[in-house]
Amino acid sequence: MDETGVLGLIEELAILLEDSKPVPFGKSNMRQVDIDLAGEIIDDIRGTFPSEFAQARQIVRERQSLLDDAEAESVRLIEDARSQAMTIASEQEIVRIAQQQADAIMADARELERQTRAGAEDYADEVLGHVEQSLSSLVTSVSRQRERLNNQSVR
Repeated sequence: MDETGVLGLIEELAILLEDSKPVPFGKSNMRQVDIDLAGEIIDDIRGTFPSEFAQARQIVRERQSLLDDAEAESVRLIEDARSQAMTIASEQEIVRIAQQQADAIMADARELERQTRAGAEDYADEVLGHVEQSLSSLVTSVSRQRERLNNQSVR
């Protein structure tokens, strides 16, 4: 399989259908297709989809791990700040500054989580868009071939 992925495989299948020869003495929409080659292309398509979905899931897992690490770090920093604040309870300014820093860290972590989730959703949407586009292209190609065959039979 080449680097073009599912779209390339669908194009290969469309070319195979377009280049196939008519069945002798058969209906005009019947074609002779190398079933082994068509099967290989379909198997490659089936094999490509799971890897693309696996990549999307891996990215989501990695981003979730980053979020978890950021959240754990922010919790640790908040706990450190609270511990220090209790040690220096008489100095309320230090406590206020520590709380502000902890709040800023939590806000940053929440923003990072939001951005990561949005990025993962965008990536998943992009993969599904490519799948949808591939399937649409295949349906269009098949429809063109059927129309071409039906037009030839009318003559």
